[in-house]
Amino acid sequence: MQKGKEEEEEEDRKEEVPLMALNHVSRVCRNVEESIDFYAKTLGFVKIERPPAFDFDGAWLFNYGIGIHLVQSKDEHKLPHSNTLDPMDSHISFQCEDMEGIEQKLKDLNVKYMKRTVEQNGTSIDQLFFNDPNGFMIEICNCKNLKIVPADSLGKIQLPLDRHNPPIQLHDEDEQH
Repeated sequence: MQKGKEEEEEEDRKEEVPLMALNHVSRVCRNVEESIDFYAKTLGFVKIERPPAFDFDGAWLFNYGIGIHLVQSKDEHKLPHSNTLDPMDSHISFQCEDMEGIEQKLKDLNVKYMKRTVEQNGTSIDQLFFNDPNGFMIEICNCKNLKIVPADSLGKIQLPLDRHNPPIQLHDEDEQH
């Protein structure tokens, strides 16, 4: 027996997860104050109030619709042990509209970084990789040019309407335009 369209839509609604967006990234720190300074000067994050109910040392930063929660480490073993820059390692990535500007800021602040460009179907993606003071890797990219090509159902992708979204390729013929 075939399902009707209404039954299929009801099943899809039951499978949906009611997420809206990434709220924050948490980072364990050797020194919270040093980390606040780094994220403020390097990436423009702003310290915001943190609920006093938290009974451990830390700080909350916010900007660009993204939160970064810094937590004072009580165990050095939880921090990265290497300061190498490997794009294949765990990292967080921020979209940037002025790659030259952020590269100059990294130079001015004497932050060691790796720069690379990836070419894909005539589209260039510029990337800068660097570590925060705790050894966690950060990527800055201009990935907005890279199309999102669903490998499954486009209907399952939830796009916020109030911020930048990468272009989405709906059909194979979009590749020709």
